[in-house]
Amino acid sequence: MEFLIIASTHFLALLSPGPDFFLILQTALRLPLRYAFAVCAGIAAANAIYLAIAVAGLEAVKEMTLLMLALKYLGGAYLVYIGLLLIKAPKRAMDEAGTTSFLHAKSMKRQFALGFMSGILNPKNAVFYLSLFTVMVSPETGLGLRIFYACWMTATVLFWDMGVAVMVGNPAVKKRLGRWIFGIEKISGAVLTLFGILLTIR
Repeated sequence: MEFLIIASTHFLALLSPGPDFFLILQTALRLPLRYAFAVCAGIAAANAIYLAIAVAGLEAVKEMTLLMLALKYLGGAYLVYIGLLLIKAPKRAMDEAGTTSFLHAKSMKRQFALGFMSGILNPKNAVFYLSLFTVMVSPETGLGLRIFYACWMTATVLFWDMGVAVMVGNPAVKKRLGRWIFGIEKISGAVLTLFGILLTIR
């Protein structure tokens, strides 16, 4: 029963589009699918770090004001930076990758880093996982089971995000969205910028 409650809560949280969704969206549309998968892997790795902290029982991390403030402002600045890059990006064809922006660099390492930084600099991830383990996981739950929960949630994040990438990166979908790619990038940039501002002022 405990596992079902945790898994359901986590999955419902994934259904709400956040910064990660828009990063995956613009990558899957502009680059080959493997690069979007690299972004997904980076996001999942960042989630895994916060889950490892939660499994270790370090709930006090979320009470470290300076650390959470640093994550808040760094994360906000990062999202605003990414958002502005998309907003300022010139109009170009679907298969024409940018030459000056690391957002569209054909590098697995850079795309992984893009996703990882998005996940690790989001203090809401830290608070969510630490709160989840504090409130929903019984103190009697053994370490092995806690590790299983963490692995399950990491895998869920990875495969859910990869599913989004596959859906958006489908050739038929790309063809339909090709004429709207410029507007999609601008909207994604505006949303990411807004996320960054809201993260900073809340």
